[in-house]
Amino acid sequence: MSKPQKPNMPISKTPWFWLGGLLVVAVLAGCQTPVGVSRVDPETVRHQLTRNVLSTGETSPFTDIVLHVLDLTESYFDDPRGTLKKLHDILLTIDRPAPVAFALAELSFLYAKKANQPSYYLTTALYAYLYLFPQRSGMLPDPFDPRVRTAADLYNRSLTSGFIATDRTTMNLQSGTYNLPFGTLQVELPDNLLQYENRKLTNFIPVAELEIRGLKNRYRQAGIGVPLAADQIPLGPEEGLQIAKGKLPVTAFMRFPNLLEHMRKGFIQGDWEMYNAYDHKTINIQGRDVPLEIEFTSSLAASLAESPVWQRELKGFFMGESLTGFPSQLIALEPYRSGRVPVVFVHGTASSPGRWADMINDLIVDPSIRNRFQFWVFIYDTGNPILYSAALLRETLQKTVDQLERKYQDPALKAMVIIGHSQGGLLTKLTAIDTENKFWEVVSNKPFEDMNLSPQTRDLLQRSLFITSLPFVSRLVFIATPHHGSYVAGSWIAHQLAKYVKLPGRLVSGITDMITLNLDALKFDFQKARLGSIFGMEPGSPLMSALVPLPLASGVSGHSIIAVKGDGPVEEGNDGVVAYQSAHLEGMESEFVVRSEHSCQSNTHTIQEVRRILLLHAKETCKTHGVCA
Repeated sequence: MSKPQKPNMPISKTPWFWLGGLLVVAVLAGCQTPVGVSRVDPETVRHQLTRNVLSTGETSPFTDIVLHVLDLTESYFDDPRGTLKKLHDILLTIDRPAPVAFALAELSFLYAKKANQPSYYLTTALYAYLYLFPQRSGMLPDPFDPRVRTAADLYNRSLTSGFIATDRTTMNLQSGTYNLPFGTLQVELPDNLLQYENRKLTNFIPVAELEIRGLKNRYRQAGIGVPLAADQIPLGPEEGLQIAKGKLPVTAFMRFPNLLEHMRKGFIQGDWEMYNAYDHKTINIQGRDVPLEIEFTSSLAASLAESPVWQRELKGFFMGESLTGFPSQLIALEPYRSGRVPVVFVHGTASSPGRWADMINDLIVDPSIRNRFQFWVFIYDTGNPILYSAALLRETLQKTVDQLERKYQDPALKAMVIIGHSQGGLLTKLTAIDTENKFWEVVSNKPFEDMNLSPQTRDLLQRSLFITSLPFVSRLVFIATPHHGSYVAGSWIAHQLAKYVKLPGRLVSGITDMITLNLDALKFDFQKARLGSIFGMEPGSPLMSALVPLPLASGVSGHSIIAVKGDGPVEEGNDGVVAYQSAHLEGMESEFVVRSEHSCQSNTHTIQEVRRILLLHAKETCKTHGVCA
């Protein structure tokens, strides 16, 4: 091969074969310059610019630059562990460690995952924390830098992987000492941080590893920390309000004080902190308010997955308390919060509080709702007579409010909203009407006080038939409610099913008392009477006829949400169970028609209408009761 020509050789004396060679090379290279650009698909460029170890399993361009500048690219692939040590040593000696800290976070996570080395998940969290929260305030990363979100995700994911149990179902949250590649991590978790409102928190499930089914929307507030679903164990009797025993949404955060100095010494202090999602949305880190990573949806889904409410739906309809073993209950989703108006959900026939899941899921993540309201659910045996179930609802509400009022003296208790679906809507109306003698007149012409009754039967009838509106109920929402009865309830098959409903023993005893001692005073034959909820909702039944004309008590607002299938005229439509004409009720403040089947609680239009009504209620209660956010 010829030697390269000297720079000062005249072109005329350059060998022709050498010029020909250069021409061939230029042609083969397509006249391409060493540096240039070419047009490609935008998605290709986006992938090149935004890839990271979490989204694609590849290191980001930021990390690639660090490796290249420090001449460690080949080294990392040949000896990742040794290269991580070199990078760590460099981190401790430079003035602006942010780029190296981020690169170490990515590379440590990649190595931990590929080599199954949990200690490197812990170092990932340390490096990510150092990048996000440098000890010198002038070194804070730009909030628009894409590395900020990636670093937060690396911190969250690595804490989860570093402290997860062997079976990956729960996290090990406890004090202890852990080995690191460059020293030790001393973790502290005081016992008092695992208590919440007289409950012990345990069995922490990392929700990032849960797939959710059955709920239409999954909500997550992006931030810092590990979102968890925690079991709650009562530490003593609960006062005033039964709290749901489901999963509590919490966020675990580990704080690393003086991290860079501790890294140099090889001894890191890590302090666990625990925040419940109902009360805490941000955390203060080095003088900055930083959003917490929060998931309500996964905790709600995990709670319902383990809840017995689904088994109770049909059992509670046919067999009631005798089979389910559960009395009617008022249950709150969280401990009582002063200043937040109670919203009570009442389910329908052969249903359960679980059917409100989508509505609660959508409402609870809305700060304008969550900061003004608290959600309670009423669960009852839906085969029982409607007046009997309504009496249980009123009494449970009254008892709960009395107990809470003595403890909190909270004006928000006097502005309660009750939302009922189907039969639950009838129970809802029966909290806010004054019946005087109208229901008793359906039963007998003889004055109630002159009836020959046992004390137990007299008390039962008094509670069920002589209704006074609850003074603390101020707004009702009726969803697909058969105010004039359900045509399905009047069908032959519904009657056949209703025959198998087992009524409570105290109710059967009361009926026997009525028949035995007052047969001549009754307007109809109680021996042939059909008293279950299905018969009560039959169009034209004595209950429907007596209940429809009764107006809501003074000062109580009512709203109707009516489901209608298909696209035909609303007035002629139905939802498959209740006709529009039955769900329509005069005197309502608003009426909203949603194109849906009967079970419309999860319909987005239904939920948005409920949201509108609640925001209206919040505005009005601020004026009338001084309950303002």
